[in-house]
Amino acid sequence: MNVGDPLEWYFDIPIVSRIYFTASVLTTAACALDLVSPFTLYFNYKLIVEKWQLWRLVTNFLFFGNFSLDFMFHMYFLIRYCRLLEDNSFRGRTADFACLVLYGAVCITLVAPFVNIPFMGSALTFMMVYIWGRRNEFVRMNFLGLIPFTAPYLPWVLFGFSFLLGSSPTVDIIGIAVGHIYYYFDDVYPEVARLRGWPVKYFLRAPAFLTPIEDLEDTDITLAGMNMDQGNRLDDDGDRNHNADDTDDVPIVDAVRLESDANVNVYASDDVYLDRDQMDENQNVSGVEIAEEKQLSGADGTSDSASASPKDDSIDKVEKKML
Repeated sequence: MNVGDPLEWYFDIPIVSRIYFTASVLTTAACALDLVSPFTLYFNYKLIVEKWQLWRLVTNFLFFGNFSLDFMFHMYFLIRYCRLLEDNSFRGRTADFACLVLYGAVCITLVAPFVNIPFMGSALTFMMVYIWGRRNEFVRMNFLGLIPFTAPYLPWVLFGFSFLLGSSPTVDIIGIAVGHIYYYFDDVYPEVARLRGWPVKYFLRAPAFLTPIEDLEDTDITLAGMNMDQGNRLDDDGDRNHNADDTDDVPIVDAVRLESDANVNVYASDDVYLDRDQMDENQNVSGVEIAEEKQLSGADGTSDSASASPKDDSIDKVEKKML
């Protein structure tokens, strides 16, 4: 990827992270240009329930304040850790990552009426930071180049830093709590169930009908290519087996080739087992026998007369000794 090309960098961001990042930047830009007022975006339970201003359920996650250092700080964490999650833990599982974002938004929205926080986008990004940290427990990091720590402690380091700056810790606590619930049911509980012999269930995975069509097509193309390669290898093995044995009565069906240091064995259908080394040896022996027969037949009676003379000489020698 060309680092100096912003457009290429933008389209290199995974689809869900790119949509969230774009919506957040456009919302903030609209507020900065006075096209939209932040008072029409914040979470207000009464306005949502009584006046059906349902867009507030979404817009309160998209506004991160005016363009400032704090906004850049939030965009950095949004792009970095959302992208890392979608590129690594959720690679090939776009629908599952979309369900993760939806799950976080729903859980935070259920808590929002009980706290006095108008915009919950920070809690959603903090949830993703927590999940990324728990899934990358051996990644080493440092804070301001002074304090080294591993990735699972990143949310707590940021929580302490925000607390020291005088920010409300409520948003960070909500993000950590929601992220831990997801981590438990998607990572911890399945392992516990597997060890104890319980049925393994993933409660927070995407339904089958939400799977993107392009992901299904990529999977089908990959599987089709694997099947074609496997079929070509099996056809090549079958051709080699027929060449090794000139007889037509050996049924080779779905032969599988197993190579070792000493020999190569071929397993045929049900009751046929062929040893390639033995077949080659038999082929060589049969070739020698055919050559000898042709040589004998071409020589006609010459070979018989040549082989009879030594026998007569030996008989004469025996008769002389007896005399």
